[in-house]
Amino acid sequence: MNIDLEHIRSYFKKDRFATGIGVEIDSVTEKCVTCSLVLNDSHKNSIDNVQGGAIFTLADLTFAVHCNLPWVCGEDVGVTVGQSCSISFLKSTRGAKLTAESICLSRGRSISVYKISVKDDLGMPIAEMLANSFTIQKSV
Repeated sequence: MNIDLEHIRSYFKKDRFATGIGVEIDSVTEKCVTCSLVLNDSHKNSIDNVQGGAIFTLADLTFAVHCNLPWVCGEDVGVTVGQSCSISFLKSTRGAKLTAESICLSRGRSISVYKISVKDDLGMPIAEMLANSFTIQKSV
C-alpha cells in the first residue's frame, strides 16, 4: 500500500467536526495511526476537565483513518464505517495535548477490530476505545 500522509490529511479534512475541534493526523502506517489534539478552553466541560466528547472525537477520527486506510490509499475495497465502539475514560488530564494511537487487532474482509489508546503529553493514559468497523463492499 502506498501511504501518502498529505493525501490522507487532505481526504480527512472533509471530517469537519473532528478537524474543526483541532484533531490532527500525525503519522500513518499500515500497523499504527496516530492523531493528536492540542487542548484549549473550548475542549473543557463545566467542571474544567476535558469534555468526554472531545476525547471520543480524537479516538474516533484515529479509528476512521486506520480502518479506511486501504480505501483512501486507492485500494478498491469499499468504504468502511464504524459498527460499534466502547470507550473507557480512565482519568482526567492535566496535560496540554492528547495523542491517540490505533492498532488493528483483527482485520477481516468485512468486519475489523481496532484498539485506540489515548494518552496525554505527561504520559498518562486517559482513555481506551475498542471499535468494530464494517466495510461496505462496492457493488459490481
